[in-house]
Amino acid sequence: MATGVLADKYTAITIDFIRGGNTSSAVQIDHLVPLSDAWQKGARQLSDDQRKQFANDPLNLMASDGPTNGAKGDKDAATWLPPNRAFRCEYVARQTAVKVKYRLWVTQAEHDAIARTLSSC
Repeated sequence: MATGVLADKYTAITIDFIRGGNTSSAVQIDHLVPLSDAWQKGARQLSDDQRKQFANDPLNLMASDGPTNGAKGDKDAATWLPPNRAFRCEYVARQTAVKVKYRLWVTQAEHDAIARTLSSC
């Protein structure tokens, strides 16, 4: 049986995890820059290999609380930030690093949300 403990950065709660059909949704692997958001903002212009690299890039992946990840969905920084305010600076910095690495763009609203968040770091 696979078990573990996750110190979830999105919520600042600790999740005791036991792998199984009734518990596997408690912890999910999140794409910090959601695949749908990336596609809309330039990933469709990447090669197949680059898109695979993006989808599996450790910089863009993080274990997270399942329900919180579900609430995030494919939202960008303009429409969703982690409830744990202490993690917001790292979150938008990592999103920005991923978008720069893969030459993805941001909307003006997303830019403003990122700038607002980073100005308080």
